Parts: sequence; C-alpha cells; structure tokens
Amino acid sequence: MTQPKARIFIVDDHPLVREWLTTLIEKHADLTVCGEAEEPAKALQAISENPPDLAIIDLSLGTHSGLDLIHAIRTSAPKVAMIVLSMHDEQVYAERCIRAGARGYIMKRETAKNVIHAIHEVLAGNLYLSKRMTELLVQKMVSSDSPNAGPPIGQLSDRELQVFKLLGQGYEVNEIAKMLDVNVKTVHTYCTRIKEKIKVGTAAELAREARRWHGAIPVV
Repeated sequence: MTQPKARIFIVDDHPLVREWLTTLIEKHADLTVCGEAEEPAKALQAISENPPDLAIIDLSLGTHSGLDLIHAIRTSAPKVAMIVLSMHDEQVYAERCIRAGARGYIMKRETAKNVIHAIHEVLAGNLYLSKRMTELLVQKMVSSDSPNAGPPIGQLSDRELQVFKLLGQGYEVNEIAKMLDVNVKTVHTYCTRIKEKIKVGTAAELAREARRWHGAIPVV
C-alpha cells in the first residue's frame, strides 16, 4: 500500500520563496504542499481548520512576528510540527524558536538538499538544527562560567527583540505601540531594557544600532 504523502503548509510573505519551496517539495514523492499564506492570521485559520503534518514558517512576516505565530499554532494545533526557515541569525533566533514550539531551524542560505533533510528529520520526530548551532547550544549547556555567551542581541526577550527589529526597520515608538497593541510607555520600557542589555546610552544610539543590525541581517 502506498504511504500517504506528508502535508506541508508554507508561511512566508515573499511569493517567490513560497513558489520556490513548493517546487522543491513537490519534487519528492513523499511530500506535498497543502497550502500557503503570507501572513499569520490567514495561516492560523487555515492550519486550525485543516492541520498539516508540518508548517514551514518565516520569522519576518511583514510587520508581524513569526514567533507569535509559532506560539499560536502550538496552542491551537499542537500536533503540527514546525520548522523555521529564515534569513535571521540562528545564534539569535534558533533557541527561542525551539522554546516557542518549533522543531527545527534552518537558514535561507542553506542548500535545497538541507531544507529537505530538515523536513524529513522533523517529520520523523527529531529536532533539526545546524551542526554549528547544535555545538553552540551544547557549549552553552556545559559552560557555567559564560551564561551570556553569544551576541548581546541574543540576551533580549522575544518582545524586546521584536521592538528592536521594528526600530531597525525605521518605525517610531508610537507606531510600534500600535503594531503591538500596547501603550507607548510599555514600548519605552522595552527600549530601556534593550539599551541596558546591548550597552548603549541614548535613544539615538539605540536607533542607530537597530538600523545597523537590521541592515546586516542577510549577511551572517
């Protein structure tokens, strides 16, 4: 008897990436793409109504957070496995994505072969991280004298990192407050914590550092 194909749902705000992933996945006899979405609300609705076996999720979904979507899927469709496919530095995002509920993290700079390998590993019930990231996490676990190993950005909470990312995209504090549905004072509190963690003194320095980091994202 022929085994049913594993059903994959793609969430990415770039049509070209969704098209590339669909073409790549459909080349494999045991995999099929069952749907796609460019933003979290549509993705969550589709996945909740007809859960796939696995969802491939980008972290940057316009002004929305892929991390928030991972949390939401984990709650509404806990049997759906998730892989993050992102341009964002795995040193900053991989561990927090796994904590949120993803089962794998792979950079967009990786080969098509590695993407398919990650899909198969996660469908088999395993965790997938790059060799480099696995070694870093092991080092973090065994190194008690360097609890903050890794880039300073990695010390930010999920919400702080989201604020930092939006600052890097050029949004003002009041705009960020509206996007996150919080008051301006709350965003200022996040900014204060971020400045302390990345060791900058002023709002201007924070904005400059956020823009510099955001501009450097694709080159890791």
